[in-house]
Amino acid sequence: MFTGIVEELGEITAVEQLPNAARLTVRGPVVTSDAKHGDSIAVSGVCLTVVEVTSAQEFTVDVVHETLRRSRLAKIAVGDRVNLERATAVGDRLGGHIMQGHVDGTGVFLSRDDNGLTRFALPAHLARYVVEKGSIAVDGISLTVASVTNDEFTVALIPTTLELTTLGRAEPGDLVNLEVDVVAKYVEKLATAHLSGPAAHNGVRAEEDA
Repeated sequence: MFTGIVEELGEITAVEQLPNAARLTVRGPVVTSDAKHGDSIAVSGVCLTVVEVTSAQEFTVDVVHETLRRSRLAKIAVGDRVNLERATAVGDRLGGHIMQGHVDGTGVFLSRDDNGLTRFALPAHLARYVVEKGSIAVDGISLTVASVTNDEFTVALIPTTLELTTLGRAEPGDLVNLEVDVVAKYVEKLATAHLSGPAAHNGVRAEEDA
């Protein structure tokens, strides 16, 4: 589990193509300092398993086809910067919100004004999970939704976030990894069966879920 509080801005130092996968080498001295084989580290919001700690500053991870298909890691290149966060330890403060590091899809950075209000394009299949003043993870950063429509949302970024994460370097058109609130997905799954079938109360049929 992660909380979306980025620990450091890392860098991709090597990309090796494997059959239906890729192996990345990532530089990040803070998260590497106590890393070992099998540990989980979020790389721009994607939970990845440490394959090897290659130096005091670098570790390698394998990215499978499913992850490449759903995230912007498919287009990652040497020199790209990435947000890094180690898995949350039991008893740590929950500074952001509960995140799994399971990316739901990608959005697109659209614009940012002088006050830090930042717009992202939102895929249609994720829009129903995003609510005003709710939480969303963008490239592994826990952010509060300022506003949302059917095809975009905004967040207000503070100077620290702009300075210490990839969002401060984002350009219009750049892809970002999105993870919506997992609670919303579970609620939808549990409620759908009741909303789409015969109502349990008062003998009336519920409306079909739109």
